[in-house]
Amino acid sequence: RSPAPAHSARTRRGASAVNFVNMIDNLRGKSGQGYYIEMAVGTPPQKLNILVDTGSSNFAVGAASHPFLHRYYHRSLSSSYRDLGRSVYVPYTQGRWEGELGTDLLSIPHGPNVSLRANIAAITQSDRFFINGSNWEGILGLAYPEIARPDETLEPFFDSLLRQTSVPDVFSLQLCGAGFTQNYSAGSSTVGGSMIIGGIDPSLYVGELWYTPIRREWYYEVIIVRIEVNGQDLNMDCKEYNYDKSIVDSGTTNLRLPRKVFQAAVKAIEAASSTEQFPSGFWLGEQLVCWQAGSTPWHIFPVISLYLMSENTNQSFRISILPQQYLRPVEDVASAQEDCYKFAVSQSSTGTVMGAVIMEGFYVVFDREHRRIGFAVSMCHVHDEFRTAAVEGPFHGVDLEDCGYNVPQTDESTLMTIAYIMAGICALFMLPLCLMVCQWRFTRCLHPLGTGDFSDDISLLK
Repeated sequence: RSPAPAHSARTRRGASAVNFVNMIDNLRGKSGQGYYIEMAVGTPPQKLNILVDTGSSNFAVGAASHPFLHRYYHRSLSSSYRDLGRSVYVPYTQGRWEGELGTDLLSIPHGPNVSLRANIAAITQSDRFFINGSNWEGILGLAYPEIARPDETLEPFFDSLLRQTSVPDVFSLQLCGAGFTQNYSAGSSTVGGSMIIGGIDPSLYVGELWYTPIRREWYYEVIIVRIEVNGQDLNMDCKEYNYDKSIVDSGTTNLRLPRKVFQAAVKAIEAASSTEQFPSGFWLGEQLVCWQAGSTPWHIFPVISLYLMSENTNQSFRISILPQQYLRPVEDVASAQEDCYKFAVSQSSTGTVMGAVIMEGFYVVFDREHRRIGFAVSMCHVHDEFRTAAVEGPFHGVDLEDCGYNVPQTDESTLMTIAYIMAGICALFMLPLCLMVCQWRFTRCLHPLGTGDFSDDISLLK
C-alpha cells in the first residue's frame, strides 16, 4: 500500500536559500567514536573537530591540554572571546566535564556561509569524556534549550544560528557507518557522512521521507509503537518501549532499550540466530565475536523493526535495521584474517535511545519548524544480497499517542502535606538523638579518646 501524500512529500524547503553541495560529506569519524564536523572558533579562526550530538544542548570545546587532544581552543588567542563569568559542570552516567562559559564568533567551513556569536563552554577539566584517537576536540549539542547546562537560559548553538541568520529551522544527518564499505577489516574504521544545515538534500536519500512528531522539545523525543524481531512482534505494552522516553541521539553509539524490552529483544534475536552459539557476554556487549575475514554470516541474524507513530496519530511507519548496523565492527582487535564485532544493542535505565547504529541506515531530518523528524533510506545504507534497510508504511493503529510515557504528576498540595508529616517525624526522632549527642560530648570532655580511635568517624563519612 503506498503512503498517503501528506506523509510522503519530500520537503525541499530552504534549498534556494542555502547551497547544500558544500555540505555533502562534511562529517568524519571512527566507528563507535562519533561523527564530527570541522568548525572555526574565534578571531583569527581556530579550526577544531566537533562531535555532532543531537542528545545534548551545549557547545563545549577542550580549552586546556589533555593527553587525548592534539589541539585545543586557546581563548587568550581570540580577540572576539567574551567571558560570561559563569562555570558549568556536566556529569554523565560515566564521565563528566566542567568548564567556563563565554561567547565567541563561530563558523562552519563546510556549512552555511554565515558567522555568528554563540555560547561556548571552555572545558578545563574532564573525566572519561574525550576519547583517545577519536580526532574530535569538542561537542556540538543540537537539542533544545530545556536540557542546556547550567540551565535553559543558556541559548544553544542552533537557536543562536536561527536568531542571527536567515538559515531555516531544520537540519538533516546522513551518517554512513563502517558497514557501508564492503571491506569490514582493519582499513574500514573511518566513517563519513553529511550534516545539511538549513534543509534537506534529495540526493542523499531514496524513496519517501516519513515523519514522526517530536513529542516534546527537550531531547528529540519520539514515540515507538511496536518492535519486531524477524517479523515477530515483541508483544509488549507499547508504553514499555518509551519508558521513560525515546530519543534520537547521534551522540550515542548503540540502540539502547529499557531493561524489559532489551531482555525480550535479546531473547528473540538469540532464538532467530540459534544456528550458531554465542557466549552470554556477547549479548551484554562484553565480548566480541569473530569470523574469518569476509565470511560473516549476516543471514543468520534477524532484522529489527521499529514502528514510529506517524503524523496521523492513528498510523505508523517502520524502519528496518539490519545486522550490518547492530553488529558493530571493531577494528582495533581485528586482523587481516578475522572480522570482529560487538553487539550494539544495550540496556538502558533512561529510556530508548536510537543511536548512531540506527541512524546509519537512514537519512534523518530534524524538521524543528514543523516539530517532526523524518526518516528515509539513505543513499549510503547497508545491505546484502538478501535484505536492505527500509522505511515503509502506513500501518494502522488506534490512539498511538497513548504509547508515550507520562511522568506521574503528584499534586503540589499533596507533596506539601507529605513534607510536613515527614518533617514532624524527623523532629520526633531528632530530639532524643540531640540529647544523646550532648550527653556523649559531655562525657567525652571528661574522658578524652586516644589518637587511634578516629577511624570509625572516617568510615561513617564514606
